[in-house]
Amino acid sequence: MASNASSASSSLRGLARYALVAAFVVVFAIFSAIAPAFLSGANLLSVLVNNFALLAIVAIAMTFAVAAGGIDLSVGTAIDFASFAFVSLVLAGQPIPLAILGGLAGGTLVGVFNALLISGIGISPFLATLGTLFVGRSAQQLLTNGGNPVYLPPSGVPEAFRFLGHGTLAGIPVPLVLAFAVILGTYLILSHTRFGRVVLATGIQASVVRYSGIALSRYTALTYVLVSAIAAIVGLIVTSTVTVYIPSSGNAFLLNAIGATFIGTTLDPHGRPNIPGTVLGVLLLSIVANGLLLSGLNFYWQQVATGLLIFFVLAIGFANRKAASRA
Repeated sequence: MASNASSASSSLRGLARYALVAAFVVVFAIFSAIAPAFLSGANLLSVLVNNFALLAIVAIAMTFAVAAGGIDLSVGTAIDFASFAFVSLVLAGQPIPLAILGGLAGGTLVGVFNALLISGIGISPFLATLGTLFVGRSAQQLLTNGGNPVYLPPSGVPEAFRFLGHGTLAGIPVPLVLAFAVILGTYLILSHTRFGRVVLATGIQASVVRYSGIALSRYTALTYVLVSAIAAIVGLIVTSTVTVYIPSSGNAFLLNAIGATFIGTTLDPHGRPNIPGTVLGVLLLSIVANGLLLSGLNFYWQQVATGLLIFFVLAIGFANRKAASRA
């Protein structure tokens, strides 16, 4: 009897873990059948470069915050500040490498501000980053005379500036290279470093980490600085791609990044944030967005379909984990 119960529990945990994989396979098969252009090489490359790469970087950043037991609603603000600093420095005639560093610094400052609120003052991550979102939005309005885009004149855009958005490395688009580099780097950090282990432990039982003598506030502060630094990369890529800074445009990534991160938790048998799950979650959302577009579905119905898919995957994963725990 005990052996049968153990076997049933193991099988149910397996279902919970692979609900996301099954959803991905089913969705891929459906769009392959109903949209003839879906499987073309040009379309799949477009999905990876235009849908997957940028969202993957933002979602990876969000995964760190959620893994630490919090959330970061200001990742879009970090993207925007990086973009604004990057454009401003290029317009000022600064060398591209210096402009890139300045952009990364501008986005990272958002994380420093969050760290002060969360670790320094003790405000909850949700409220702190929500406040940063509103402050950042207002600051951008003030910096751009009411939210006007900041354009780079075509004649004044250096070729090196366009490289981040349009260049290739060994035939691979730079945005995709950067996304894979971020994915690999963050996976190694979470899996093979003390910092990563502390982050994961904090998300599971923060009080145990604190009573173990670990400087929890320092690790939490570093987590939110890292989150913004990763998100800032997207600000540079977006700006290089469209050669314009648009205030508050980074917030367009927020909800999908949260969705991909929580969808990814279904890949872990204990429902915890993880890099492979987040990547698969981003791929799923990217394919859904592309497939629905190719199928000609109205934009608003696309949003409904995406929301229902997120709910379905999360519900299946939660139900299977609950059943496994009872078994």
